Amino acid sequence: MKNIRLVAIYLPQFYPNLQNNKWWGMGFTEWTNVTKARPRFKGHYQPHLPSDLGFYDLRVPETRELQADLARQYGISAFCYYHYWFNGKRILELPIDEILKTGKPDFPFMLCWANENWTRGWSNRFDDILLKQDYSLEDDKSHIQYLLEIFKDPRYLRIDNKPVFAIYRSTLIPNIEKTIDLWRSEAAKVGLELYICRFESCGIAGEEYLKAGFNAAVEFQPHARMVNSYKEYRSFFPRFINKFSRKYLKKDILPTILSYPSYVNYMCNQPLPNYKRYPCVMPSWDNTSRKKNGFLAFHRSSPNLYYKWLKHNVEAFVPFSNEENLIFINAWNEWAEGAHLEPDQKWGRRYLEMTQKALEE
Repeated sequence: MKNIRLVAIYLPQFYPNLQNNKWWGMGFTEWTNVTKARPRFKGHYQPHLPSDLGFYDLRVPETRELQADLARQYGISAFCYYHYWFNGKRILELPIDEILKTGKPDFPFMLCWANENWTRGWSNRFDDILLKQDYSLEDDKSHIQYLLEIFKDPRYLRIDNKPVFAIYRSTLIPNIEKTIDLWRSEAAKVGLELYICRFESCGIAGEEYLKAGFNAAVEFQPHARMVNSYKEYRSFFPRFINKFSRKYLKKDILPTILSYPSYVNYMCNQPLPNYKRYPCVMPSWDNTSRKKNGFLAFHRSSPNLYYKWLKHNVEAFVPFSNEENLIFINAWNEWAEGAHLEPDQKWGRRYLEMTQKALEE
């Protein structure tokens, strides 16, 4: 079996909290969006409803243990938890706080800073900012001092003993070079060296972005550069209309429906980059449960096609060193985006079984 570590991206949005009660209504969790989804076109698979784990609540310790047990059983090496930090204010922090406090589950993890403004983007109201990011070196210092305590956890994912930390949209951070320099300097004071990655999201990709001080990039499906060059995505009419509506109406008004089988074939024929970038696959993608208009859906996804894509990456990817051997999966539990390895009522554990099969064959 090839020396590969699979890292599944994990959304901590599955429990009631004060912010979501205020912004979206009492009792809101990710399941609120998931359960109201309906098919929008012929053959459209919606809603995605859970099976084995049910409509879980991440406040329940047994839920987090069961997730880790499932992941471990089917070959996932670590979870990558989204981390939300807004000038010292954290949100959706309960799962990671509980994991750190209790020492359970005993399962590797890393963090990715989801550093966008928190908006009503689910309603296509990106200009309605609920929590704003205000970057400063003072906040950078407070942020890294908080993170360093987490990096010391023995379960934290490492490469050559360096804690792995990712930034979702690094180009939003002014003076990113100074931020990274400060973080590395503060880490050195406690005897740590960091391994910092940038997600290649929103189509912003390339070796030049690593020069800010990153160790590597992470391809982020489906919002990597490749989907922008994918021919179906570049059909003129919807692109033109949505570009116009975003500028003047602040939202997309036309859906984008793509062929998952065709996209998998397209991705399996892409050359490896000539710089350090970890590959990523997605089991499916469909955010119609969040968006009435302007949704993005990859149609006709299946466990067998996902296996084909993941198996291709396992075979084609050449680790940069013995421990620089990560392949990311988006995602473990993005139920409202139709991107989940967790079992559902249509496919059961098939996506997990195909994950294990891709690693072991």
